[in-house]
Amino acid sequence: MAKLSGLWDGMDGNEGAMVKAGGPTAEFSKLLADLFGGLLADTPWEDFLRGLALYLDGTYATLILTMPGTRKPGTIVTPDADPQTSEDYAESFFANDPFKGLPEGKVMSFSDFVQGAARASDFWRDFLEAAGGDQILGVDLRFDSGFEARLRVTRDSSRHDFGAAERDALQTLVPHLRHAIQLFERLQASGAEHGVYRGVVEQMGVAAITLDHDGKVIRTNAVAERLLAEEDGLTLAGGRLRLAAGTAHRTLEKLLKLLDAETDPAASPPQRFRIERPSGRRDLGVVAKAVTTPAFMRGGKGAALALFISDPGQDAAPDPEAIRDLFQLTRMEAMLAAALAGGGSLVEAADRLGIAHNTARSHLRSIFAKTGARRQSQLVHLLHAGMTELGGSST
Repeated sequence: MAKLSGLWDGMDGNEGAMVKAGGPTAEFSKLLADLFGGLLADTPWEDFLRGLALYLDGTYATLILTMPGTRKPGTIVTPDADPQTSEDYAESFFANDPFKGLPEGKVMSFSDFVQGAARASDFWRDFLEAAGGDQILGVDLRFDSGFEARLRVTRDSSRHDFGAAERDALQTLVPHLRHAIQLFERLQASGAEHGVYRGVVEQMGVAAITLDHDGKVIRTNAVAERLLAEEDGLTLAGGRLRLAAGTAHRTLEKLLKLLDAETDPAASPPQRFRIERPSGRRDLGVVAKAVTTPAFMRGGKGAALALFISDPGQDAAPDPEAIRDLFQLTRMEAMLAAALAGGGSLVEAADRLGIAHNTARSHLRSIFAKTGARRQSQLVHLLHAGMTELGGSST
């Protein structure tokens, strides 16, 4: 109770917020800073969970993010706990943990929630041995997307149980924890979507380069890194992108100059131009698109311009995995679509894939249904549309 002593004299009865000397306690403020500030950490939640265990005078704290009914947790974070105990819990105890399904958003104690026959079972004994005793506080939060968060704070069995002060303190954190997890969910979803798009762009052989307002390279994909390494048409100089062709480089500088802090990127249409290569190889096709950001992020070192660069000299047939991701096809449907995009007839594509012509026709009908194409020529055009636009003529 030492960590919470003296914190309750100024309790606001309406909000339940802990106040002391006219404002939040330093400990509580630090806890919130760790909760929200740690969302972008390599391993989120660790500092917050350490601070929470200290704040509630516990041994350790655990956060579990999972879908209900699964046999193993999706994410489990217990900093400073015995790794073997955490692994044993995930492998052996998680699915049958009696301390789950708590009333949504309400802090409960282990001993109050788990009653009846469970107290006499072998599992009860084994679970308590792994958890270090039944001095556990917990709260479950459930979210619209279906997953739930389970927060647990544990004390060693040799110490006294949690009291009302600790329970109330944890309850005060619940709305903040809910907001933090919702933010984390959005960040994870955005990151996953970005990964899919990035992968598809790379599979289609498109180089992607993001520049700030000074022309410095912020981000590149693997295809762009290969092009830059070739130094045939575009290079890096002091972290800035340089185009070998003077006309192309002046076009790039003009585009960056137009994207000042007062310019709405959404009002800037994509610009297309070509980059001549000193080697004499075919020109690179470029689509330059202003990066749409809130007004306060425009200017300086923020992302300003995205370049999508295609090499017409490379094999432009779309990769089957890219097609599969884009149109949600089966693996065989994607392979057939890629074969057709490469210029073969349906009979030739079927022979190449080792399938019967009638089977290929059946797959093609399914491909039409999923892509919205009505004819084979329309399908091929649809598959090549992205690459064709990137290799388009200068405006």
